[in-house]
Amino acid sequence: MSRVSRRSLLTLAAVAALPAACSRQSPETSALPTPAGSPSASLAPPASPAASASAVSSLGPAATVTASPSASASASATASKNAKVARDTGRGGPVSPATGKVMLGAYLSLSGRSASESLALRRSQLGRDQRIVHQFWAWDEAMPRTRSNVPSSSTLMISWHGVAWNKINGGASDKLIAAAARNLAAQGKPLLVRWAWEMNGDWFEWGGASNGKNADGYVSAWRRIHGIFADEGADNVSWVWSPNWNSSPGDAWNKMQRYYPGDDYVDWVGVSGYNFYKESPATLFNPIVNAYGAKKPIIVTETAAIDFGGTTKADWTDDLAAYARRTPELSAIVWFDTDTHNDTNFRIDSTTASLAAYRRMAANSHFQG
Repeated sequence: MSRVSRRSLLTLAAVAALPAACSRQSPETSALPTPAGSPSASLAPPASPAASASAVSSLGPAATVTASPSASASASATASKNAKVARDTGRGGPVSPATGKVMLGAYLSLSGRSASESLALRRSQLGRDQRIVHQFWAWDEAMPRTRSNVPSSSTLMISWHGVAWNKINGGASDKLIAAAARNLAAQGKPLLVRWAWEMNGDWFEWGGASNGKNADGYVSAWRRIHGIFADEGADNVSWVWSPNWNSSPGDAWNKMQRYYPGDDYVDWVGVSGYNFYKESPATLFNPIVNAYGAKKPIIVTETAAIDFGGTTKADWTDDLAAYARRTPELSAIVWFDTDTHNDTNFRIDSTTASLAAYRRMAANSHFQG
């Protein structure tokens, strides 16, 4: 799908408060998804590897303060929030990784089925609940105070849409952020929050390409949100920083490391990666594992195998399982399990062979985290 048509779809999806879909990009660039309930737009790979990537929503650079008293007060508050770090809850934050195991979960959106029906189908197929239930929520959507459609044994991961960074760094969104923090704190159980993902891509409103090509603005926005959550006592939140597996554009200003908020502000490091051009799991995930795996648990926040015919989808799923078993830094995998995104069927059960491969992975003791 072209960038223009995908962006249009994603915009409509964001307006409708629907979660995003993964984006596709050529090997030279990168890609990926959106908010609550059901995912927004779907992804179709570019016509050729040379085609550019596409994607979803927005974030903007930090605003500077003026000389007015109110602005000065806002600046002081911002400095205070950014300097504040939630209490240390250990590796991974409130959601701790299981040593030597992988937590296996999914974003589920299956045609003709409700969220609860989709979860029930997968439970019957896999003999277990999802360890992580992934949901997408719009930036200005009220965060949930309860865990709707999340089994008691599962951990909720919310991908929270971003917005232009200047709408955060100038203080205009402080009340919205504080309300979100209070709502999530009210859940009373640990959860993962993945805010403004794939910021190193050029498809979301919150990406660096749409915000002055200045990654510092993203870092400031992240730290401000983190500080407000700390002020509101939302210490049940584990923060997931989640770039795309490669950057688009690949210029120096857009390197993913430039967007890293700092160890004190990140609990898990995530990554989005699909084998749209037959990339191996190692190609997609090794750069993140090598850069951050020694200090943070790694979570594949979005992935799925692409069907190139024959047993290719099942084979890649087996390859992913083998890769995870030999990569101890990898602590969680969240599948983008849906057939509601245009012409690509990401479902684990799109073929008999692909379901069998996924079931093998789910049944392996290594994936019982």
